[in-house]
Amino acid sequence: MTKPLPKWLMERYSLLWKKFKEKEFDHNEAASVLNEKKERLVSVVLSDLKHHGWLIISLHPEDSRKRIYKLKNPESAIEEIDMKDK
Repeated sequence: MTKPLPKWLMERYSLLWKKFKEKEFDHNEAASVLNEKKERLVSVVLSDLKHHGWLIISLHPEDSRKRIYKLKNPESAIEEIDMKDK
């Protein structure tokens, strides 16, 4: 279920969406786009995006310790929020 994003998280989602759209990416790629000084902040952003339903996480096919991320299309996410409110 998708929930509205707080402003600080929407800003970071927008940066990631601008770069990746619906392509898969990893933690390092997200960190380079977000340009966060602390790596832990990138993990918080990704975790919160997942918690709000805007990010899909899967296991890396070659290394199960790593994760692959994919953003939900913003139009789909907004439609899901709208459907929930009705």
